[in-house]
Amino acid sequence: MSTDEYYMQEALKEAQKAFEKGEIPIGVVIVKDGEIIARAHNLVEETKDPTSHAELLAIKEAAKVVGGWRLNFCELYATMEPCLMCSGAIINSRIKKVVIGSRHIKNINIDIQNEISKECFDVNKVDIKFGVLQEQCSGIIKQFFKTLRKIR
Repeated sequence: MSTDEYYMQEALKEAQKAFEKGEIPIGVVIVKDGEIIARAHNLVEETKDPTSHAELLAIKEAAKVVGGWRLNFCELYATMEPCLMCSGAIINSRIKKVVIGSRHIKNINIDIQNEISKECFDVNKVDIKFGVLQEQCSGIIKQFFKTLRKIR
């Protein structure tokens, strides 16, 4: 197992916690110097806060750990490609490496947002890697929505 796969497995553990809470199962870990300093999963439903995305929660936690908002030497592992809001926070926090499990292209609007995010990452020299444990990362999302459709 590669280092990226190891940390993505940890992000998947967070996604599983979200799944069990009825949240969209997205998980994130932030790593600095080979150590996980923050982990989070979506809590939008629980908090009734549309900004409680895994990425934002993990960035806030990591900032507390390092004692400042600049996360220059940190890496973020996300089970799903970040939305525009989260991409902005990643760029603003100065994270320089983002590893993504799966891309989620549900419709043309999501596709456009993903391209804007990727372009912003490129302009800000954020190293981005796609497809780490892609099947597991997309599988948990597919299972969540399949289960949700059965309930409704």
